[in-house]
Amino acid sequence: MAKESMKAREIKRAKLCAKYAEKRKTLKEAGDWEGLAKLPRNASPVRKHNRCSITGRPKGYMREFGISRIQFREMASNGLIPGVRKASW
Repeated sequence: MAKESMKAREIKRAKLCAKYAEKRKTLKEAGDWEGLAKLPRNASPVRKHNRCSITGRPKGYMREFGISRIQFREMASNGLIPGVRKASW
């Protein structure tokens, strides 16, 4: 389980990124690099980090499902992910 502060920090970054997305786009198109530099650092989408939506784990993240590999395995074994089942041969 990730610390609650780390989860909150990622949520805050996502909100800032969404808030300044349009402004960043217009500044980039205009080539105003100084204007871009004045925006908050966390407004940049590069600073966001993928985390598991359930546990907040930063490593072993599966983009397609938005969860970590550990949670994916548990949920797949319990049949909670539609269209996914454990292979056996």
